Amino acid sequence: MSPILAGLGWTGRYLWAGWAGLAGIFCFLAVWQAGHEIYGSFILPSPAETAAAIGALVTRPDFWTILGQSAGRALSGFALAAVIGTMSGLLAGYSFAAMRLMKPVVTVMLGVPPIGWIVLALIWFGSSGGTAVMTVVIASAPLSFAGALEGVAKRDRQLDIMAQSFGASWLYRLRTITLPHVLSYLFPAWTTTAGSAWKVTVMAELLSNSGGIGGELATARALFDIPLVTAWLAITVMLALATDYGVLHVVREAAERWRSAGLPWGVKR
Repeated sequence: MSPILAGLGWTGRYLWAGWAGLAGIFCFLAVWQAGHEIYGSFILPSPAETAAAIGALVTRPDFWTILGQSAGRALSGFALAAVIGTMSGLLAGYSFAAMRLMKPVVTVMLGVPPIGWIVLALIWFGSSGGTAVMTVVIASAPLSFAGALEGVAKRDRQLDIMAQSFGASWLYRLRTITLPHVLSYLFPAWTTTAGSAWKVTVMAELLSNSGGIGGELATARALFDIPLVTAWLAITVMLALATDYGVLHVVREAAERWRSAGLPWGVKR
């Protein structure tokens, strides 16, 4: 099969699998509409009212600038958290001493609530984008650390020893044996990290008054503009979904094609 046909087939399977996710979203919209029918527009605007508010926001000249601010902070924080957490987790997985040293630090980082890091970051960085990025890194890096550590700890050691007996170098064994196994632990951790990055970014922007989606949410809250609040929240969720299904899932599908080799067409886990 030519690479073009293989690529088209893979794209078709990926899009077809999205119908299951859309069904879940439609169920959520139905529950949302039911809540609107019970409580009214002042408490919970309907999905249609929220969609109209989003349409009005898109026509604003500064809309894409606001999205760019939040996206830059969330994605840079996510990238730093994923790299730092993954590298630390791999090191801790291979070194018992490193694991004993790092685990208490990670526990401390997880024990401090994100709002506490935001307060500290406000003192250190002021009302700037650094506050959101630092909070995302500290709050999200432990997730990638735990995923990488668990993946290395549960690798097939006998397979690793067998490859070593045939003269395979450490780097070769890491690339061909350990990393494919660790990825199955890392992708769920990275998915959680990405969602957490968007949530923490918006919260940090709201509390630090540093612009972005959080700054717009603070303004909408002050004006009691509930449809505008739900519109910005819906935009944040859509951006998080785009990061997950538009980036991470695509990378995962490309890195783990061997998983779908024995599955019927269109069937995904």
